[in-house]
Amino acid sequence: MSADVELDHITVRFGDYVAVDDADLRVEDGEFFSFLGPSGCGKTTILRTISGFLEPSEGGVRIGGRDMRGIGPNRRPTALIFQNLALFPLMSVADNITYGLRVRGVSGAERRRKADELLELIALRGQGDKKVGELSGGQRQRVAIARALAVEPDVLLLDEPLSALDLKLRQHMRTELRTIQQRVGITFIYITHDQGEALTMSDRIAVMSDGVVQQIDQGATVYDNPATSFVASFVGENNPFFGRVSRTETGFAVADTASGALVGRNPQGLREGEKAIVFVRPEALVVGNGAANGQANVIRGMVTNAEFEGPTVNLYLRVEGGREVMLLMPHSGGAPSLAIGEEAVVSFDPQRAVVLPEGALAGE
Repeated sequence: MSADVELDHITVRFGDYVAVDDADLRVEDGEFFSFLGPSGCGKTTILRTISGFLEPSEGGVRIGGRDMRGIGPNRRPTALIFQNLALFPLMSVADNITYGLRVRGVSGAERRRKADELLELIALRGQGDKKVGELSGGQRQRVAIARALAVEPDVLLLDEPLSALDLKLRQHMRTELRTIQQRVGITFIYITHDQGEALTMSDRIAVMSDGVVQQIDQGATVYDNPATSFVASFVGENNPFFGRVSRTETGFAVADTASGALVGRNPQGLREGEKAIVFVRPEALVVGNGAANGQANVIRGMVTNAEFEGPTVNLYLRVEGGREVMLLMPHSGGAPSLAIGEEAVVSFDPQRAVVLPEGALAGE
């Protein structure tokens, strides 16, 4: 079974503090949906409201079309995986998986059958008699998922379940988690502050800041077409150039910045005289004066730092106006083409930049 989840203009207050402000969205039946945002943005509060541990101050939650008002966590068609997994160390793996079935009075034979079925699903066949302390971090993570699936929820809620794992294991578990979701076909609602997790696993992402849902879309759209300055600066690396719109063209805006007149797409329809930020991704910047190829955006600066990351090198330029700009270059096996202290000219295609209304950036 699976179900859609509707948040109908929910607001959650704790005294005068508004943790979630008028969240209005629908998670589709069978969708892998992520709430992405920094700590304290309200994403976990939304998860707890869906699960029934919190009641909204305003608005309502519907699961499978049914109003959840007054229905406690134990009676909702949801299962929740906590950040710390909360496995029982003295129980076997199989007993951990079927604990919820035992509470519901399911027979021992049926519990064992279900445990074997789920151990097969999570690629731990034959390991049901082990203690959870004998498993690796990734294996324990899979056991927590199996335990949640054992009670056959319509919606699985996951609260930053990979945050305690090391980088390699976290990356591996992204793939496994997405594969499990596709196999069982139920609705997953995932909470994370990790952009890589959200972008690689999700059908859609809701980006949050200060209790407000800033944008809901597919990962590629959120990355390539951010709706606000916060989304542009939070999801992936981005170079902001602050200025004011001097003129507009069809679909584009020209902003006068400390680094010169820069042109980018104008999805919000900014008008002449409005304050704006031109956002350019590091991978959109290329070395050389693009004016010779018809590109209007030319930026001059000095190389101040280089960070080697294996396949790529992050170069940092101090540009006119005093800002630092990040440039992403492929590592070709030799030294970077630009050395620290060297003057550089970079440019970018207007199609690869976006001009948005001036607003708060992530981390401010």
